[in-house]
Amino acid sequence: MHSTFNVRFILRLSCVITILTAAVYANSTSPGSTSVPAKKGDKNIIVNVNLDSHNTEKAIKSLEATLEKYFQQLVHVVNASSGVGSGSSFASCKDIYLNGKSEGNKAYLLQMDSGKVPVFCHMANLGACGGGGWTLVMKINGAKTTFHYNSNLWSNKIDFNFPGGKTGFDHHETKLPTYWNTPFSKICIGMIISHQINFIVINKQANSLYSLIADGQYRATSLGRNTWKTLIGSQASLQTNCNKEGFNAACSDNGSSRSRIGILGNNQNECRSCDSRIGFGTAGRYGWQNDSNSCGNEAMNHSSSDNGGKHIKAMGYILVQ
Repeated sequence: MHSTFNVRFILRLSCVITILTAAVYANSTSPGSTSVPAKKGDKNIIVNVNLDSHNTEKAIKSLEATLEKYFQQLVHVVNASSGVGSGSSFASCKDIYLNGKSEGNKAYLLQMDSGKVPVFCHMANLGACGGGGWTLVMKINGAKTTFHYNSNLWSNKIDFNFPGGKTGFDHHETKLPTYWNTPFSKICIGMIISHQINFIVINKQANSLYSLIADGQYRATSLGRNTWKTLIGSQASLQTNCNKEGFNAACSDNGSSRSRIGILGNNQNECRSCDSRIGFGTAGRYGWQNDSNSCGNEAMNHSSSDNGGKHIKAMGYILVQ
């Protein structure tokens, strides 16, 4: 229904542009004036063009203004039919929310350095993160290695699966330009386990998530192991020592646990040979770990893990505000 309407609207608008433009330029050197009617829906658009040499430029500008008006209406209709909300003059979902332009949880056009981009905004309450306009940055499937710790997607400014950024908490992986464009003071991270999404919030101010991760430098957080474990829920397991958490967390031995955002554990009282982890953009093949698990929980299968051995691959979500 919407698609058929949009095609008809575009064709009619194209006819209007062609007819009116031809009328102005073809007769711009002739004396007199003319009226060119064109239909849009049930209304007539009449553009009176004064064709003497002094008024031609003014008439053209008037025509351009009329066409721009109807073009913007076309953009609004197309966006509405595709599920993209208003707010194209805003750079984040928080801006839309604060300016009273929220239309619920959906995709909105946000202004990025490359132009206007459709981005999913979560406007309602988001578990432990609260509400108020959350901007989607990434979605990561732990069963895939797309966002493995060593992936270049963490260090470059290249988006991934753009269409996946228009939808909410599903299984479509994505990385949006919001990764390097959007400043924030909070990060909301979540994982879906057994059809339940668990969220935690990191209070951290930065120019972008890219600025915290791309250079590979470790930046600590202080949420505590129990908070990180709530991402997984009752199945979560970590070794009791090390507890190195934050951005670009990595233990020193080759093949030990690493996480772009997360926490690491070890059975020994050091952060050298870690072999358990919870996080996003993870890796580690040391001991019993599954190196291909890029988002979720890995824990050694012995008594040093507080809830036994685990290989939990989760779907993860990262939003900022």
